[in-house]
Amino acid sequence: MVLAETARLVLRRPREPDIEPLMAMDADPEVMRYIGSGAVVPPDRDRALRSLARWRRQWDEQGFGMCSVIVRETGEYAGWVTLAVPAFLPEVLPAVEIGWRLRREHWGYGYATEAAAELLRFGLGDAGLDRVVSIRHVDNARSERVMSKLGLRFEFQATVPATGQPVAVHAITRRELHVRDGGGTA
Repeated sequence: MVLAETARLVLRRPREPDIEPLMAMDADPEVMRYIGSGAVVPPDRDRALRSLARWRRQWDEQGFGMCSVIVRETGEYAGWVTLAVPAFLPEVLPAVEIGWRLRREHWGYGYATEAAAELLRFGLGDAGLDRVVSIRHVDNARSERVMSKLGLRFEFQATVPATGQPVAVHAITRRELHVRDGGGTA
């Protein structure tokens, strides 16, 4: 199921053919540098299939979830963008987080911003969310730039209990998105 299309990208629910490039992405130390503890995820097809099943259930149960990001021109899997409950940081709950991860060869093309902007509009529009957060490792300047381009504002710093990683929490409301997209004043 295609959720959205942009000029350069297709956002759709994950499918089994996405598993191989997803596992390769998660095994790249540079991609995983600011994720969780920073450890790479060794390829494990069974674990990836379980994750795929979980992502499908999340869509069915919540009405939002993980989207594979596909480059329109080539059909290549570039990575993912997601709306998910950030249970790893209890102090922000209840909340829904927008996040993204791209294969390194797709960095620097604006794909993260383009895909996340589309999913953010979906989350704060069709999915009926009032507010969305985004959480980044404090040293992750690339994600900070994407958050800024999306109109997310810095709220506070925190520490992830399970990993001890310092993170910055950013947020945007439906009203702020409406203003950002030219729909009036706040």
